[in-house]
Amino acid sequence: MPTITAIFPTSGPPSGGNFVVITGTDFVGPTTVRFGGTATTFVQDNPAQITALAPPGSGTVLVTVTNSTGVSNGVPYTYGVPAVPTLTGLVPTSGPEAGGTVVVLTGTGLLGATAVTFGGTPAAAFTVNSATTITATAPPGVGAVGVTVTTAGGTSNALAYTYIPLAPTLVSVTPATGPAIGGNAVSIIGTNFTGATSVTFGVTPALVFAVVNDSLITATVPPGAGTVGVTVTTAGGTSNPVLYTYLPAPSVVVIGPIGGPMAGGTPVLISGSGFTGATSVAFGAAPAAFVVNSDSSISAVSPPNPPGPAVVSVTTPGGVGGGPVFTYV
Repeated sequence: MPTITAIFPTSGPPSGGNFVVITGTDFVGPTTVRFGGTATTFVQDNPAQITALAPPGSGTVLVTVTNSTGVSNGVPYTYGVPAVPTLTGLVPTSGPEAGGTVVVLTGTGLLGATAVTFGGTPAAAFTVNSATTITATAPPGVGAVGVTVTTAGGTSNALAYTYIPLAPTLVSVTPATGPAIGGNAVSIIGTNFTGATSVTFGVTPALVFAVVNDSLITATVPPGAGTVGVTVTTAGGTSNPVLYTYLPAPSVVVIGPIGGPMAGGTPVLISGSGFTGATSVAFGAAPAAFVVNSDSSISAVSPPNPPGPAVVSVTTPGGVGGGPVFTYV
């Protein structure tokens, strides 16, 4: 014999028309579902659940299920009390963290809705289209939340809505150049950096990076060559690239003359490549006065040094280059 353990909702409008879920046991081959003495249409979901359409009625009646083995116990259902709303669908089920997504809610008992919430946060706006649909605008949020509808009959079940993080956006990398050997620190400016999982220079990951805040990341540049795109990746996606240029280390090929007095003061022409932006010229450990003539030529004056050989080196933002020896006599 069938047995009813619960029904949901337990009340509804006098006009009927709302769905009632009946749970219990031995719902095998049901022939009739009645609200009081009124039979109604129904669907057997499984041997333990039936979904029935409440017919019009008044007062409190007993809901029963009949099959070939007999009639179940009766469970009270009250007319005149608004039915608790029920949600059956959301379209779409996700949107950006900034909110603003228009979501269509479907279900039953939605007329007279007084609130639509996304994880407890009121919808930015909503319109009750009918007893079965509401159009709502998602508020800002984070992660997965439950969407509910509240009417005079109560608050509905919750359906999941997921906030998708916004993709990061890059504005600048400072400095935008550095040595080919890497190892220098840069600041990356942009938006939506929270939760960043990687920073890459071209296809090479940064040696290390730290998310300072949602708009600033500091990173240590890996070795590389040429001009590459710097990108940041988060759960929201991968950013636009911002260009970063690797500067080659200078190459000192020849000097002339190759020697001079230990008192210094000898004009020396240094030839090579990558001299643009040179920051220092040294003879051994002693800095020299110099002028950059071109990317391949520097005019320097030998500084004082002890007798003997001194390696001539040039330093630029791309690194240090040296090799030829100036001999002090």
